[in-house]
Amino acid sequence: MKFHSSHVLVFILFLSVNILSFNTKIVSAQCQGDFQGLIQQCSQYVQKSGPKVIPSQLCCKVLKNVDLPCICHYINQDVEKIISIEKAVYVASFCGKPIPHRTKCGSYIVP
Repeated sequence: MKFHSSHVLVFILFLSVNILSFNTKIVSAQCQGDFQGLIQQCSQYVQKSGPKVIPSQLCCKVLKNVDLPCICHYINQDVEKIISIEKAVYVASFCGKPIPHRTKCGSYIVP
């Protein structure tokens, strides 16, 4: 059976959304923000594979209303398998909402 790269990408996004949706229920009870919107608008910019990409204005708009340091407390190994925390820090900084230095996001410490 032959898979096209677009099929693989769709599968990865589907898997990412399912794992993150589970974590979103936990995080949304503790942290402020539109987590479903964050996943929908920003997930493509923080995937492990591929280069750093400048995020969209929609991603930045959603990101500005999310408590990122709080979310960092709930990043686990499953999330880190899918998301590059380094890219997430880049996206947050690009959008004008940098995560404070020395914040621990999963196993990553923001420089």
